[in-house]
Amino acid sequence: MFTLERLHADHASALLAFERENRAWFARSVPDRGDAYFAEFADRHRALLAEQETGAIHFHVVLDADGELIGRANLVDAAAGTAEVGYRIGQRAAGRGVATAAVGELCRLAAGTYGLHTLTAVTTLDNGPSRAVLRRNGFAEAGETEIDGRPGVHHRRDLSV
Repeated sequence: MFTLERLHADHASALLAFERENRAWFARSVPDRGDAYFAEFADRHRALLAEQETGAIHFHVVLDADGELIGRANLVDAAAGTAEVGYRIGQRAAGRGVATAAVGELCRLAAGTYGLHTLTAVTTLDNGPSRAVLRRNGFAEAGETEIDGRPGVHHRRDLSV
């Protein structure tokens, strides 16, 4: 089992370790964050926490039963009742339903805690597992896009139904 916990300052070292450990794994399916992300992590973490206080973003960490950080599930660009979903599950936790459950919990928080009514997400066309996670959580494909030069798909979920 896992818990979804709102990001706070105490998560910084575990989050950095998680991102470093899974960097190559993530780069197989999403654009790499680049070296600057890691070099400037502490400043970026503080800035994101400050932005989170404005309500424009809602970051969460996914913790396993032992309290180890195994993923992230985020809502970004929250405005006018809409936000974009983003998530990353580490390689050691992949394939166990964690992403599906974490996105499901994020959808519940979006509607109940954050007062959102519509969620969007994007995936690369070749990221079948991520597309399946979104589909299992009620997202429908809503058009094509390009992500870092790769063909992608927009997804949308209405939380009011």
